[in-house]
Amino acid sequence: MKDVLSQNEIDSLIHALSTGEIAEEEPQTSDTPVKVYDFRRPNKFSKDQMRTLQIVHENFARILSNFLTAYLRTPVQVTLASVSQVTFEEFIFSLPTPTLMSIFKAADNMGSAMLETNPQFVFPIIDLLFGGEGKTPKQIRELTEIELTVMRRIVNKILENLRYAWEDINELSPQIENMDTNPQFNQMIASNETVALLTLSTKIRDSEGLINVCFPFITLEPVIANLTAQHWFSNSQNSGGVHSRLLETGLEDVDVELTAVLGSSTVQMEDFLQFEEGDVILLDQRVDCPMTLLVEEKPMFKIQAGVSKGRRAVQFLNAEGGEAE
Repeated sequence: MKDVLSQNEIDSLIHALSTGEIAEEEPQTSDTPVKVYDFRRPNKFSKDQMRTLQIVHENFARILSNFLTAYLRTPVQVTLASVSQVTFEEFIFSLPTPTLMSIFKAADNMGSAMLETNPQFVFPIIDLLFGGEGKTPKQIRELTEIELTVMRRIVNKILENLRYAWEDINELSPQIENMDTNPQFNQMIASNETVALLTLSTKIRDSEGLINVCFPFITLEPVIANLTAQHWFSNSQNSGGVHSRLLETGLEDVDVELTAVLGSSTVQMEDFLQFEEGDVILLDQRVDCPMTLLVEEKPMFKIQAGVSKGRRAVQFLNAEGGEAE
């Protein structure tokens, strides 16, 4: 039991404090800074998870930039502008009207997400595909049914590239569920739900636009354990990363010119000027010898001429003249 001070002892202590014989103790302060936390906007994603989302979508921006450049045959720049977590209501209120919102099912083990492409990105693409110079109209308008059909095809290709970027996190199988142009009527999830918002800036010739990828927390929750830098780097090293797939995807959309060399011959200019219809030129190519196939005017393969399904065709051979596997 603690000792109880008498009145005289209390008076002596008060006198000593007033004369400075005993210094007052300063209140102890903590070195840990106080962080403000808003319970109306809970931060459900950790810093590591947001950092992993940033790495994944930086790769997505590079993949998409290369794809759109090859698909539209014009330089397209796509960069990741910001990564944040906000409420769905804040995201919707930040969108222009009209804009193109594509709600898609991310995967069988995940929920729905949204890909928003604003008019400064949509209209230059439509203009290019319809033979224009890739300009944005002075007055933004609603998309026509034909333009919506064209953009659905483009959005499907964008989501396919998103699948490539996510392969080291989770296998996506994105499928468009709905497309809308008015953000105020969108009720994908509750307005107070937390979402991860990935904003990409785009530049198509002189037009600068934005692409927003919105992942609700409830959509990413089944794979939230995979959203770590360690998991991403481990899978990317085991699978070779997305760079080889990016190269393959880019090459698939490149047109190349193939030329089969039937043979060659040397003629005098005097004979050349006297050529008439029905004349025959003797080539130095033997029937039983392989010919050369040029790829973009460079010799690449040995081939044998023939017919397939009633059409002229060539069969690829290996360097020794046997059939290629």
